[in-house]
Amino acid sequence: MTAYLRPALSLVLLMTLVTGALYPLAVTGIAQVAFPEQANGSLVRDERGQVRGSALIAQVFKGDAWFQSRPSAGDYATVASSASNLAPSNPALAERVKADAATQYQAQQGPVPLALLTTSGSGLDPHLSPEAVAYQLPRVAAARQVPEERLQVLVNDATLRPLVGPPVVNVLALNQALERLAPVAVH
Repeated sequence: MTAYLRPALSLVLLMTLVTGALYPLAVTGIAQVAFPEQANGSLVRDERGQVRGSALIAQVFKGDAWFQSRPSAGDYATVASSASNLAPSNPALAERVKADAATQYQAQQGPVPLALLTTSGSGLDPHLSPEAVAYQLPRVAAARQVPEERLQVLVNDATLRPLVGPPVVNVLALNQALERLAPVAVH
């Protein structure tokens, strides 16, 4: 019996050491050297060096003076990262979307873009389509008393054009540029 037990336990301990300690340490070390920004959470800092968030995680912005992110089923908490799992036929989803659409609707601009009404799969997607950002432009310009043309330049600068997929705008980066352009007293 010990002839089988000793090699089996030795192999379990060896594999635990390799896969549970050595491999993770090696991958972490390589990531810190090769991709330090990404390995440390893609943190976004303000002019004073304070961490304002991550370029990879959506945040809540309240008030008309800010561009709004997509809705989040988990209230933008990374621990509760997930979709709502409500089916398209679920009345609760329809009511939430209807309420959000009524809140954001602007008659002169037509229907609210779907990206402002539906959550992403993780509930933390930091990006919006340029169309969803453009829909918010008049509201933000009026609240900040800044010409829409100046804000459009910020939107254009914050628009990312990946190799695959449509262009997207990182809302946190856009709001940081907005704050530098036209600060507001209340955050």
